[in-house]
Amino acid sequence: MWWVYALLSAFFASLTAIFAKIGITGVNSNLATAIRSFIILLVAWGIVFARSEYKGIPALSRHNLIYIAVSGIATGLSWIFYFKALQLGKVTQVAPVDKLSVALTIILSVLFLGESLTLKTAIGALLIIAGTVLLIFES
Repeated sequence: MWWVYALLSAFFASLTAIFAKIGITGVNSNLATAIRSFIILLVAWGIVFARSEYKGIPALSRHNLIYIAVSGIATGLSWIFYFKALQLGKVTQVAPVDKLSVALTIILSVLFLGESLTLKTAIGALLIIAGTVLLIFES
């Protein structure tokens, strides 16, 4: 079932790039990111309250909170740089290069989480890296 959510994530991420490119025309990219973040905040908390998932807050450990916070900082920085890149470049350039994160995530998951690296996954990561390099130097 995980792959259904992953495909939905990819679909909505693609819509994000299109809508963001249209929306940031003539707008400061940091302001656009802040507005986007506020909307995401409302949607996420709306879902949490609608499903009564806020009841899990007391069960969060300090460890959970630290890593969720650091993840949030990384997400925020990613969005800030993504919107700036969209403002300066074409979606057809920025979105694929942004997906270099897939290959980087594979590498980091092996290094820091001890996940195994199969030949198929390694080849996929290398193809993503090669494609990213092609896109960067094609422009």
